[in-house]
Amino acid sequence: AAKARKALPDLKVVHYVAPSVWAWRPGRAAKMARHVNHVLALLPFEPPYMHAAGMTCDCVGHPVAGRAQPDAAETSAFRDEIGMAPDQPALLLAPGSRRGEVRRLLPDLLETVSRLRQKRADLAVLCPVAETVDAPVREALGNLPGPAHLISAAEGEDRKRLAFAAADFALCTSGTVTLELAAAGTPMVAAYRTTWLTAQIVRRVIKINTANLINLISGRNVVPEFLQEFATPDSLTDALMPLLVDAGARDAQADVFHSVMRQMGRGGPAPEERAAASVLNFLDGNAASPAGQGGGMSALPGPDQRHEGRR
Repeated sequence: AAKARKALPDLKVVHYVAPSVWAWRPGRAAKMARHVNHVLALLPFEPPYMHAAGMTCDCVGHPVAGRAQPDAAETSAFRDEIGMAPDQPALLLAPGSRRGEVRRLLPDLLETVSRLRQKRADLAVLCPVAETVDAPVREALGNLPGPAHLISAAEGEDRKRLAFAAADFALCTSGTVTLELAAAGTPMVAAYRTTWLTAQIVRRVIKINTANLINLISGRNVVPEFLQEFATPDSLTDALMPLLVDAGARDAQADVFHSVMRQMGRGGPAPEERAAASVLNFLDGNAASPAGQGGGMSALPGPDQRHEGRR
């Protein structure tokens, strides 16, 4: 952007997906503002950070919130296909997509699953696995007492979403998967563990007290999360047990998930439609001044509503 603006000083620059200045390195927003005019943010609390740096910004929603979810019939058919009884509880295990995080955390996740099966022997385990970690996850699941249904990346995203929807609750590593589970309405407990050195650095620069976007957007610690040394089989089992035995505990999380998805754009125009409308609005000179703007989802109509026939 800097090089382009140097060559074309009047060039209008739009940045899609705001940097996480709310989490760390807030000075990045000020550096962006030297070369960027307008920002398209995915999360409802991001616009004020961009406005404070002098850029205009619209929250256009997150693609996860706009994705179609399996209906009850599709979910029931999936459970039948993999041999699950209608009333059999199911845990979604999402161990991560990087070899390092799988190596550091998967043994504790599997020990947690084993402990849950001591409480409920018929607990089904569904495990969508990324291609990058297919081999080590597949091998580790082979040592798990009782069967586990592995859904490979080759089976496609629709198949993965079916597994999310079919699960009663989930144990996952922190990351984008928490948004995908929330979109499916699947209650969860999250964990993460990085290297000791990285953890020491992060703890000194991070500005937030949760790594979970659901908690950040809702303003509540609705998803239990356990990071670093706190991610133990004891703590994870204790946090998951209410989700295993108490429908009320599952419903409480799901209710917050529905609210968060609405804040991220569910029920309105698709995020790409909002993004196009935001760009057209900005190019027409109608973007509001950063001064005094708040956050939240943009009320922009779809581009075809504002500029019929324009592409």
